[in-house]
Amino acid sequence: MTDPRLTPDAGLDAALTPRLLFSDLDGSLLDHHRYDWSPARPWLVSLRRLGVPVIPVTSKTRSEIMPLRQAMDLTDTPFVAENGAVVGLPPAWCHARIDRPGPDGLAIRTLGMDIGFIRKRLAVWQARLGVAFTPISAMSLEELVDFTGLPEAEARLARMREGSEPLVWEDDEAGLEALRAGLAGDGLRLVRGGRFWHATGEAHKGSAVAWLVERFQALRGRRPLTLALGDGPNDIPMLEAVDQAVVIRGCHGLVVEPDQPALYRSAATGPAGWAEGVAHWWGRAERRPGPAVSHAGDDGARRAMA
Repeated sequence: MTDPRLTPDAGLDAALTPRLLFSDLDGSLLDHHRYDWSPARPWLVSLRRLGVPVIPVTSKTRSEIMPLRQAMDLTDTPFVAENGAVVGLPPAWCHARIDRPGPDGLAIRTLGMDIGFIRKRLAVWQARLGVAFTPISAMSLEELVDFTGLPEAEARLARMREGSEPLVWEDDEAGLEALRAGLAGDGLRLVRGGRFWHATGEAHKGSAVAWLVERFQALRGRRPLTLALGDGPNDIPMLEAVDQAVVIRGCHGLVVEPDQPALYRSAATGPAGWAEGVAHWWGRAERRPGPAVSHAGDDGARRAMA
């Protein structure tokens, strides 16, 4: 039997079905080491031409995402920051009665816990359990630059947290489980990313994606076909919340096993794997909502939508 998630608006021409693409950034749309996205650029251009929103869903902060949105030409799409704790809505995604855009035109919805509470509880449990870890707020700027490879200016933005606290775990598995149990009593949880563990509230990438899909359907009156791409364990809820998913081959050696029947695993890593995954699901003739275009010199773009 065909999975009903793969056939939204059954009976309608697939070309008329709206689409949303949700994407992790680090290790997915962005190269894990160089933070470059050039292998994915032809697809980003084609998707924008088609009017398909590419929505970043990341552990990065809102402050980190803002310049990336400008550079990638994604300023008219929403974003999800800090693993689902913060959602940014551009004007076309705002509800006139409940959203209040700020001076930058974005309405910010906080779905997670306050950062002050998270940091306070981390300090309490570290002292109580005697476990070793270093929160990002306790790292010097130089240490953060060395650990992540980020330029100093971008490392400063990474420290501007609103609803989650990354930490470097320096203890054993038993200590990690004890911390996890303690935080659970506070309504907090630990999520594994590519470089850090993240202490956050109950909101996650999957719940934020579901929230955005509901918002799209409320505003547009149509259920979209959804695709998500990610490379880390913290992406699993997002990959399970969509119709089609791509696990991009990671550089971290972590297991990523979403419960998702419509799953593709890329051979390539980073943005090349991202382009491979988009081409797998949306690059074949029967799935294209428009004619194909060819961009000389780029294998991914030869199967891109136009």
